Amino acid sequence: MTTLLLSLFLALTQAAGAGPISTVRPLPAPLSVVRWWDPPPSPYAAGHRGVDLAAPVGSRLRATGPGRVHYAGQVAGRGVLSLTLPNGLRTTYEPVRPLVAEGEQVTAGQVVAVLTEGSHCPAPCLHWGLLRGEEYLNPLTLLPRPSPRLLPAGPAGL
Repeated sequence: MTTLLLSLFLALTQAAGAGPISTVRPLPAPLSVVRWWDPPPSPYAAGHRGVDLAAPVGSRLRATGPGRVHYAGQVAGRGVLSLTLPNGLRTTYEPVRPLVAEGEQVTAGQVVAVLTEGSHCPAPCLHWGLLRGEEYLNPLTLLPRPSPRLLPAGPAGL
């Protein structure tokens, strides 16, 4: 599965016209996914165009990569932040109180927003999205890959 995600990520970054970029998590580890990415079968069909990550209101959110603030403001009464990465992909965060302004350059790991109330989850959560143009992608493909770990061998015969 990890190989598939890495292949997808490399394909996305190459398709966007740039090599891979170094990324970080938008929230500290461990991430707890409340609702997974569920792409719609067509642009206007129902689906979940991002992932929901559990986090308390007031959590400090980080830029997943270096880039420029595409949008920082309100959409339908909720705070939204959108960052354009050097490879042309765009990440989105909501509901948030942006700490950066449109056009501002950001670095990977920089605190760019604070999670606010008003999510569509039963408990507070960050809705984190990823787009290439108008196409929604799975933002989890941006996450750094964990280092493989070898476990000690079990008792003989198992």
